[in-house]
Amino acid sequence: MNTLTEQRVLIVGGSSGIGFETAAAARAAGASVTIVSRSEPGLKASAAKLDGKVETAVLDTNDNTTIEQFFAQDEPRDHIVISASQTKSGPVRGIDLGDAKEAMESQFWGPYRVARVARFEDNGSLTERPSASSVLQGAINAALEALARGLALELAPVRVNAVSPDLIETSLWDSLPSERRKAMFESAATRLPVRRVGQVTDIANAALFLMTTPFATGSTVRVDGGGVIA
Repeated sequence: MNTLTEQRVLIVGGSSGIGFETAAAARAAGASVTIVSRSEPGLKASAAKLDGKVETAVLDTNDNTTIEQFFAQDEPRDHIVISASQTKSGPVRGIDLGDAKEAMESQFWGPYRVARVARFEDNGSLTERPSASSVLQGAINAALEALARGLALELAPVRVNAVSPDLIETSLWDSLPSERRKAMFESAATRLPVRRVGQVTDIANAALFLMTTPFATGSTVRVDGGGVIA
């Protein structure tokens, strides 16, 4: 049984979607959980959903000064999970260059900033969650996976891993008309061997596995419904 009893877990981006589900799973496994994000109202709402049994803090991973101040005051963590922020995506020639730079700034440099100053207990772990949905996201994914492998060596014995998902049904897609959203999920499901799209619990389970498996480091765990072989 996966257990995080008496361990301190920090979820960056823990107020919604996969980050929130990971926070819930870690809390259920016995951890003392802190969730951080840029949105204070979102944090309060998420904490209420978890019966107030998590701590919260406002943190913008695009603000290096804030990150350094936060971790200078924070006690060492047993585990940190970074859930990728949601940014605009699309084909290379269809996405504005400024939006592409913003995506790289948030999804790559955000985790980089956290990794360089975060403090861990002995045998702690850092888990990143890339997000793949386009050529741009694929490039960011590759950079994050390479970062995880390098950090696994540099930060050892702290363990560093990545979880790489395929299409996940989250609130990110709520802006799409329901019929279009349903058609997208059904189309994606038909190409996957598991014949369904991913759920936030699938990724949370993978993150929990990496936090509680002391022999896993420098790994990228694919939770993609068989997308890589389809």
